[in-house]
Amino acid sequence: MELDPLLLARIQFAFTISFHILFPSFTIGLASFLAVLEAQWLRTGNDTYIRLYRFWVKLFAVSFGMGVVSGIVMSYQFGTNWSRFSDATGNVLGPLLGYEVLTAFFLEATFLGIMLFGAGRVSRGLHFFSTCAVAVGTLVSTFWIISANSWMQTPAGYELRDGIFYALDWWAVVFNPSFPIRLAHMVSAAYLTTCFVIGGVAAWYLLRGRHIAESRIMLGMAVGFAAIFAPLQIVIGDMTGLKMLEHQPSKVAAMEGHWDTGPGIPFILFGWPDEAREETRFALKIPYASSLILTHELQGEVQGLKDWPVEERPPVAIVFWSFRVMLALGFLMAFAGLFGAWLLWRKRLYETRWFKTFWMLMTPSGFVAVLAGWFVAEVGRQPYIVYGLMRTADASSPVPGTSIGFSLALFVVAYLAIFGAGTWYMLRMISIGPAAPTPEDHSRPIPGTPMRPLSQPTERIEPAE
Repeated sequence: MELDPLLLARIQFAFTISFHILFPSFTIGLASFLAVLEAQWLRTGNDTYIRLYRFWVKLFAVSFGMGVVSGIVMSYQFGTNWSRFSDATGNVLGPLLGYEVLTAFFLEATFLGIMLFGAGRVSRGLHFFSTCAVAVGTLVSTFWIISANSWMQTPAGYELRDGIFYALDWWAVVFNPSFPIRLAHMVSAAYLTTCFVIGGVAAWYLLRGRHIAESRIMLGMAVGFAAIFAPLQIVIGDMTGLKMLEHQPSKVAAMEGHWDTGPGIPFILFGWPDEAREETRFALKIPYASSLILTHELQGEVQGLKDWPVEERPPVAIVFWSFRVMLALGFLMAFAGLFGAWLLWRKRLYETRWFKTFWMLMTPSGFVAVLAGWFVAEVGRQPYIVYGLMRTADASSPVPGTSIGFSLALFVVAYLAIFGAGTWYMLRMISIGPAAPTPEDHSRPIPGTPMRPLSQPTERIEPAE
């Protein structure tokens, strides 16, 4: 049987990036959460904050390491499976990725060691500064990665000669049309992902009657954050959709599941996009809603997929359903934040059992929403890898399908073993929870003595009953 090298290369990249994006989505928000915890400890002197810091910084270290490793693996694929893409876009994307290394990686590498191992060995001010520097570094990294990806979505500031892209205006390249709103959308998504993990862990502890003081702080902070940023994310998402309608209307048509251009288009809540019959079957619709959302007019005209030739359309079903998963989770997050804030105001947040169970079930919601959103963005711009200019089919390496299939199988085995073990270790640390208060909370080590390594357990390895 002859294997399709393009299909296998796309599956391999989708597999590795789906693993990779989960870790930055968690660490971007967690780094800022650690900075807030340390700031609160320095401001109030409440040792509960520093115990929470010590607990979450271990999870940050493991997740950050897996994120870096999975990111390096991805970069190699540009040379192995996507060499034609690298040849064509290297003049533009190479410097953007290089700037990420020069700014974000150097910043994180410089201060990560102090953040992880410097407590008690450097001043509290320097340690807090290191935590903030790492948090800023994660955001700087996001800036460059989203800039590069956004340029592939809405290319600008370039000149195309003999199939090679050359940068003419770096300001236009970096701040391409979709970049600012996509950066806001991604950073907000990462913060919400972390927020729901922290709130979900706290809800689980509260339901089991463990780590009460620490969990009340975590759940209270998570609810307050979600009450503000989950509704804001819906607004940012709407603005992102309007920007896509301006630059990538075929992607929006696939998201909406609309085939015919016309005014007064309804929003399809559910349905089955049938690409062969060019219709969305069994559709449950809200009249005029799509026109109102996309054009802000009840009779606004919206383009349908039939406006493009079949070979120019993205895979409709994947985009259609991924968009609905992301949208549904976004509204559930907004409900969790707003209703939780109401319970907090009525002083019933920590006593309402069903709501704590709901938050616990929402723990992975951010990860699922990020993956669904990424599928909408990346599958929605097909068949192009650089939108409107370079097809994905023209970007792959001349490598036999058997070679890509073999490497894909190795990736699957290695990822499941390595990242499965890492994830199990993180879940194990969560099951143990923050350490109990000790006299060390109020003391500092004797200068010149070695610090206890983070790998040395301070509590029992079996979870509490």
